[in-house]
Amino acid sequence: MMNDKNNNTKTIEELQKEISNLKKENAELTAKLNWFMEQFRLNQHKKFGSSSEQTLPEQISIFNEAEVEAKPEIPEPTLEEITYKRKKRKGHRDEMFEDLPVETIEYRLPEEEQVCDCCGGRLHEMSKEVRREIEIIPPQVRAKEHVQFVYGCRNCEKNEISTPIKTALMPKPAISKSAASASAIAYVMSQKFEFAVPLYRQEKQWKQLGVEISRQTMANWMILSSKQWLRPLYDRMHEHLLKRDILHADETTLQVLREPGRPAESKSYMWLYRTGREGPPIILYDYQTTRAGKHPVKFLKGFKGYLNTDGYSGYNNLPEVINVACLSHARRKFDEALKAMPKTQRSTPSAAQEGLNFCNKLFAIERELHDVTSEERYKGRLEKSKPVLEQFKDWLKFQRQRITPKSSTGIAIQYCLNQWDRLTTFLLDGRLELDNNRAERSIKPFVIGRKNFLFSCTPKGATASATIYSVIETAKENGLKPFKYLKYLLEQLPNINLEDNANIDELLPWSPNLPDELKV
Repeated sequence: MMNDKNNNTKTIEELQKEISNLKKENAELTAKLNWFMEQFRLNQHKKFGSSSEQTLPEQISIFNEAEVEAKPEIPEPTLEEITYKRKKRKGHRDEMFEDLPVETIEYRLPEEEQVCDCCGGRLHEMSKEVRREIEIIPPQVRAKEHVQFVYGCRNCEKNEISTPIKTALMPKPAISKSAASASAIAYVMSQKFEFAVPLYRQEKQWKQLGVEISRQTMANWMILSSKQWLRPLYDRMHEHLLKRDILHADETTLQVLREPGRPAESKSYMWLYRTGREGPPIILYDYQTTRAGKHPVKFLKGFKGYLNTDGYSGYNNLPEVINVACLSHARRKFDEALKAMPKTQRSTPSAAQEGLNFCNKLFAIERELHDVTSEERYKGRLEKSKPVLEQFKDWLKFQRQRITPKSSTGIAIQYCLNQWDRLTTFLLDGRLELDNNRAERSIKPFVIGRKNFLFSCTPKGATASATIYSVIETAKENGLKPFKYLKYLLEQLPNINLEDNANIDELLPWSPNLPDELKV
C-alpha cells in the first residue's frame, strides 16, 4: 500500500511539472505568435497603408490638450476684428506669375478702324482686358566658338627683328580638349542629381535636341570636372563644417558594382554630415564601402561639440563629441507598435498609444518654442519639457516590467531606456534639436535619386556623386539655383588659384559676393 501511495504521489508531481512546462511553452509560443502577427500587420501597413506618422487630433487630445494649447494671455478676437482685419489672401495664380519675366503683346485696332459705327466719331481707349499664360521655352543646344586672336608686330617682321607675339586672354575650359562647356556639364549634373534623371534618359533627351552624346561621355564629364574643380570647393566646405559645434549625421546604403575585392551585390554606404540650425547650411555626402565607425571618426577629425544622430552605435567612438539622439526614431517605434496592433484595438487605450502621447507632447512644446531665441528655448525646455521627460522615464520603467520585451511596444520601451541619456541631451543647449529630421531631409534627395539609377558603376563614380550632391544640396539650402551655380563654378574655378582659400571662399554657396542671378 505504501509503495502505491508513493507511486501516486510521484505521478502527481510529474504531472504538475509537466503542466507547468506546458504552460511555459504555451506562453512562449503565444508570445512568438503575437510577435509574428505584429510583424505581419506592420508589413501590411508599410505595403498598403499610409506612410505618414502623424497622430490624429483626437489622439493628441487624450494627453492634456487643454493644458498644452491654452494661452490665457492672448485676448479672444471679436467678430469685428475677424471681419475687418483679415487680409485678403493672394491668389495662387498671382503668386505663380509674381517672379516670372513678362512679355507683353498688345492688340489694338488699326487706325482706320478706330471710328464709331454709330456717329463716325473718333474712338478712345476705354479699358483693357488682360489674359496671362505661362509659356515654356524648351532647352536649346548651340555650338559656341571661342576664338583667340594672336598679335604680332609688322615693323619687327619687316626689319627681320625677333617678333614679339601677344595673345588675347581666353578663359580656360572646364575640361581641356573636350566639347563640354560649363553649361553642358552643369546641365547633366543638375538633371541627374537634382531631378534624378538617369544618364540613359538624358542620352535620349540630347538626341532629341539634335546632338548624340553617349551616357559614358556624360559620366566622364561629371567625374573629371567634379574631381578637378568641385572637390576643392567640397574640401573647403568640409573645413568650415568642422569649425561648427553642432552637427547632424545620417547614412544610407548604396550599391557600387566594381569595387576592388568585393562582389557586385555588396552594400556600400553614403554618409551625410550637415550643420544645425545656426549659420549658413553646409551639407556634405561621403561615400564609403562600409558602415564601420571608423568612417565618421576620420571624417569628423577635429570636430568638437554635439552630434545629432539616429542612435547608431557607429558614432559612439568620436572623441570630444556629445551624442544627441533622435526622438523621432523613438516616436516611430511607438507608432509602429500601434500599427502592429489589430485594427479593433488601435482606438482603445494602450501602452503604445501612451508612449506616442509622451513624444507628441514633447514635439508640441518644440513647436511652441520654434521661433524664440536659443536662450529662451533653453529656459522653456527646462520649464516645460523636463517635467514631461521625468514622467516619461518613470512610465518607461514601470511599463518595462509589464510589457513583453520582444513585442513591438516592448522594443520601443527598451529603445527609449537604452538611449535615454542621449534623448535628453537637447536640454543642455537651446540650439540643439530633439530629433535628427534635419539630416533625414538632407539625405532624402539621394534616396530618391537612388531609386532611379539604382547603383554606381565604380568608386570614382560614387565619389563624384557624393561631391556633386554636396554642392547641389548646399546650394539649394543657401537659396541658390543649382544649375546656374554649377555653371558659374565651372566657369570660375578653372581660372583661379585653387591653392588660395580666399579665392575659393568667394565661390562658396553662402558667399555674399555671388551674382544675384544665381539666387532664387
